[in-house]
Amino acid sequence: MDIEEPVTMNQEGLSLPVGDPVTLIDGAAGTETIDAGVLVELYRRLVLGRRFNQQATALTKQGRLAVYPSTTGQEACQVGAVLALADEDWLFPTYRDTLAVLTRGVDPAEVLTLLRGDWHHGWDPHAHRVAPLATPLATQTVHAAGLARAAQLRGDSLAVLAMIGDGATSEGDFHEALNFAAVGRSPVVFFVQNNGYAISVPIDKQTAAPTLAHKAIGYGMPGVRVDGNDVAAVYETVRAAADRARAGGGPTLVEALTYRVDAHTNADDATRYRDAEEVEAWLRRDPVVRMENHLRVRGLLDEAMVEEFREGAERMAGELRARLSTDPDPDSSAGAGADALSLFDHVYARPTSQLLEQRALLARELAAGKRAAKEAIA
Repeated sequence: MDIEEPVTMNQEGLSLPVGDPVTLIDGAAGTETIDAGVLVELYRRLVLGRRFNQQATALTKQGRLAVYPSTTGQEACQVGAVLALADEDWLFPTYRDTLAVLTRGVDPAEVLTLLRGDWHHGWDPHAHRVAPLATPLATQTVHAAGLARAAQLRGDSLAVLAMIGDGATSEGDFHEALNFAAVGRSPVVFFVQNNGYAISVPIDKQTAAPTLAHKAIGYGMPGVRVDGNDVAAVYETVRAAADRARAGGGPTLVEALTYRVDAHTNADDATRYRDAEEVEAWLRRDPVVRMENHLRVRGLLDEAMVEEFREGAERMAGELRARLSTDPDPDSSAGAGADALSLFDHVYARPTSQLLEQRALLARELAAGKRAAKEAIA
C-alpha cells in the first residue's frame, strides 16, 4: 500500500500544523483584540526578565550561583505563556524556566535557590501553584498530566501548563504524559520551547517529524506553532489553549519557535556547535525590541514608560544581587536549608528507613566534628 502525505484534517477533525507560525506584532496590526494594558504589562515583564537573566548570569560568574541556564532570547515564551494563565492554573517548569517562575510571582531570590545549591527548592508550590524546577528532562510533564487528571476527578476547573524544551520531546516521559492526558482529555497545555538545540544537538538530529507540533496528531490532540519571539502571539495562543482545557476540550501541544542566545549553561561552549552568523540572525528578532517597536507604533508606549520599566528592573536586580551576595549560615537552624540535617526534610512524605539511617549517620558525624573542635580549642 502507498503511504499518503498528511492531509489538513485528521479523522477527529483536528487541524494539522501547516503554514507559518502564529505571529501578531509585526507591524501595527494583529493585537487589537488584546487589552492595551495587557500588552504593556507583557512588555514590562520582558524588560524585567531580560535584566533578571543578565543579573543571574553575572552572579554565576561571581560564584554566587552554581549554574544558570539563561533564557535570554526566550523571554517572550516565558512571559507570554505564564501571563496567559489564570490564578487557579498550575505551572510545571523545567530548570530553564526561571523567568516563567518569576513571572508567576515567586520571589526572585527564591527562584534561584536550587541553582544556588542552598536547598532542594525555593518556594511553596501550593501558594504560587508552581511546581519545583525540574532538572531531568520531561519528568514534570507526567506530574502535570497527573495533577490535571486529579483536578478532573475532583471537579476543579483549572488548566495546567507544562513547559519543556525541544530535547525533552525525545524522552519517554513526554510520550507517556501526552498519551495519558489525551486519553483522559485532561486540561494540560504542553508548551515546547523549540530553541533549536538540545544542548548541542540540533532539532534535525532529534526528530524526523515536519515540526514538533505535528507530534500532537498521533496522540489525538491539536498541535499549534507560534512565533516564540512574539510575546503577544504566545500569550494569545496559550490563553486559547488554556481556555479550551478548562472547558473540557482536552490537551493541546504548542510549539514555540525561539532561540537560546546564550550558551546552554555557563559550563557550555556554544561556539563549538553553532556559528556567530546564526546567533546574529536571531538577535535581529529580539523579543524585547520587537515588542517595544510594536507598542511605539501603536502609541501605547513612550520614552517615560520605557525608562520607568528599566528603573524597576534595575531595582529588582540590585535587590537580588544584595541578597545572593550574603552567605547562608551553615550552623544556624533558622531558615530553610540552613541546617545541614534539613537536607533530609521533604524528600518523602514519610521518610524511608534508609533515609533515616543516613540522617542519623550525618548527625553523628556533625556532633563528632563539634566535639573535636572544642577539644582542640581546650
